[in-house]
Amino acid sequence: MRSRYALLPLEGIPASRLPEWTGAEARVLAAPVLGAQFVEYLLTMPKGAAGEHPSDGAIEFFFYVLTGSVTLTINKGKRQTLREGGFALLPPTADFRIVATRASTVLMLRKPYEHADGIPMFAPLIGNQDQVKPTIFCGDPGARLQLLIPDDLQYDLAMNIFTFDVGHSLPVVETHVMEHGLYFLQGKGVYYLDDT
Repeated sequence: MRSRYALLPLEGIPASRLPEWTGAEARVLAAPVLGAQFVEYLLTMPKGAAGEHPSDGAIEFFFYVLTGSVTLTINKGKRQTLREGGFALLPPTADFRIVATRASTVLMLRKPYEHADGIPMFAPLIGNQDQVKPTIFCGDPGARLQLLIPDDLQYDLAMNIFTFDVGHSLPVVETHVMEHGLYFLQGKGVYYLDDT
């Protein structure tokens, strides 16, 4: 861990439990103790494991299904199935319940919602990465970007999937003040942080 980043190898993160996630194991990937203003978890959910959260008006959630299949119920409404590549962004005004319909792994991010005057609260956003058209990034067809959350001011965070063909990378040194995490979905690569 350095002052501006932390590199956490997955095999070194012990499994933990969360009271509202019955039967699931949680691994904390990012948290305020590391300086982040969000918490990111990797949830391992055997079939039947479930999690729920009542609306508190403060915390928004993002889910991305890495493997398996879960059902998501928002505000006690219709159940929706999220399969591999499925995602959901839930506003802090939404109650939810998630149940694993088969063994699943899910990335979960939760953070305080940041209201901006004159911008309405977003509605739940549900989709699958297969429905999000990739765009060529900075003119390089070997670097493609999928915006899972649209680039719209009603959303106070971004979730993207970058796909790089072998030998391709960002064309610039990325320098910014906004915090972010990185999770490799597949493959391997080199990620430079500061001078390392």
